[in-house]
Amino acid sequence: MSRVAKKSISLPKGVELNVAADNISVKGPKGTLSMHHLPGVSVVVDNGVASIAMAEGADDKFGGTARALLANMVKGVSEGYERKLELVGVGYRVAMQGKSLNLSLGFSHPVVFEAPEGISIETPTQTEVLIKGFDKQRVGQVAAKIRAFRPPEPYKGKGVRYAGEKITLKEAKKA
Repeated sequence: MSRVAKKSISLPKGVELNVAADNISVKGPKGTLSMHHLPGVSVVVDNGVASIAMAEGADDKFGGTARALLANMVKGVSEGYERKLELVGVGYRVAMQGKSLNLSLGFSHPVVFEAPEGISIETPTQTEVLIKGFDKQRVGQVAAKIRAFRPPEPYKGKGVRYAGEKITLKEAKKA
């Protein structure tokens, strides 16, 4: 079994882990998440600690994956996830209009993005977007979709980027 799969997952107060025949569900203060059982992997819950057990003779390649997914679900329903985006460029702005995100990204028209269910989007400043939710995959996917409207270009670095993302700038043409 992998080193990742051997680590146990402690369940915080208020988080319930239910193991059924075909899926595993985690319920907490932020919401409920579920996943299908991976082949040869079983989850054992004992005194607020969940651990991964491999079936006898089963290939252990899914053990680490199952443990990582389960740990992400537990953290999501207890604390939640957030992703921060920054807009870099003259005239690039963002504002919330109800549940819609209105982006001015240098196009001839504003880009409107509807926040999906279970995801909350905030704009602390005109050039920052904060995406929050309890499902790590969905938070990352929403951030990637917003970034895809205008990814950072390699010459001036203008565009939508993740907070702390380093953009390697290319050297301009020499005449």
